[in-house]
Amino acid sequence: MARALGSAGPRVLLALLVTWLLAGACGGAGDEQGRGGAGDTRGTDGDRLAIATTVAPITSIVANIAGDRADITGIVPEGTNSHTFEPRPSVAELLSSVDVVYLNGLGLEEPTRELAEANLADGAEMVELGTLALPEEEHIYDFSFPREEGRPNPHLWTDPPLALRYAEIVAGDLAARDPDDAEYYRGNLEAFEGIVGGLDAAMRQSFATIPDGQRKLLTYHDAYAYFARDYGWEVIGAIQVSDFEDPTPKDVAALIGQVEAEGVPAIFGSEVFPSPVLEQIGREAEVAYVDVLRDDDLPAGPGDAEHSWLGLMRFDYVTMTEALGGDATALRELRVANVAPDEAEYPQ
Repeated sequence: MARALGSAGPRVLLALLVTWLLAGACGGAGDEQGRGGAGDTRGTDGDRLAIATTVAPITSIVANIAGDRADITGIVPEGTNSHTFEPRPSVAELLSSVDVVYLNGLGLEEPTRELAEANLADGAEMVELGTLALPEEEHIYDFSFPREEGRPNPHLWTDPPLALRYAEIVAGDLAARDPDDAEYYRGNLEAFEGIVGGLDAAMRQSFATIPDGQRKLLTYHDAYAYFARDYGWEVIGAIQVSDFEDPTPKDVAALIGQVEAEGVPAIFGSEVFPSPVLEQIGREAEVAYVDVLRDDDLPAGPGDAEHSWLGLMRFDYVTMTEALGGDATALRELRVANVAPDEAEYPQ
């Protein structure tokens, strides 16, 4: 059964309350779950927090919560492979000047994490949102992220309930670092929760129109595993194997046979990473090849409301719904807006 958006609410709200209480009582004791504890890390003269983030969806989520109370700089350019991206040496200077780095963790951006470990100033910290958001027993391992390699699928943000969990962690952490603005961050979190709730309702309404047995995904990359678990979809395969090389001819033949057996009307490729292999599979299985999905490349451009986590989610799930024979009107009519103006710096 798909997990409803509100099903993790009591656990999440309790965890967030504990975060804020501990921050006030202890001034930030450390932990071993992906971050150290956050005390008030603003300068004594009221300087704005300096924040670094990694992939664009995380940058967008953080910007929704931090609003105009912080300076936010993304590190991983959109349209690059975040798993293998090697940050430029100039990023080390940025990392040496920030108060906190919000990253996904779970093995997604190891070169960036290692650079941060080597360059963060005393008192600055890394917060691994994915590591904190999901207990180990709920990790998913799959074709691109096999259990024997020890790294679970890290793409939690494509699942709205888990993206909300990211926002809750960020709000609690910012409130601890900047107590004077704690109510501002909590207010932004409440507004973001409303945005996620509206998206969740539109997704469920649209998905309900997809013909029976058609909520199946063959994609270029295993980026939708947590989404599939929560919304009752089935991931039938991905062409990108764990070493990020093309699959073997044997793998391709097996995928063609699987697509034919499943009877799906479409398979999905990436707008950023064209795939001759997926195009071949679509052609030989005689199904549509839709090559516009994105997992961390936001639509439109910086400053546009669509250039956001919400814009990304709406784009992908409209694309999936319509390609599989459903009616995405509810998603198309969803208003895309940020909680606060997004002034983050997105690298190009």
